[in-house]
Amino acid sequence: MISDFEKMTKAELRAYALEHRGEEDVEALRVLFRRRKPYAQDLTFYPAKNQQEKQEQIERFKQIIEEKQGQKIKDRTSPLDE
Repeated sequence: MISDFEKMTKAELRAYALEHRGEEDVEALRVLFRRRKPYAQDLTFYPAKNQQEKQEQIERFKQIIEEKQGQKIKDRTSPLDE
């Protein structure tokens, strides 16, 4: 049997979990955590050794942020929009 939580969108489920936090019912959180997508690859950054390396890291951070923001937008697009 599919629970009502399984039928909810990720946004609805998150809102429900935030609204009912602190209560004994943890099933909504279980469903929410099951849906999460861990990073496909680990990212490791070490302190920059010089100014050039620091600038390269800043550019890489910007690129990663843009990619993540693009993924969030794609996740919000309904299958009918594609």
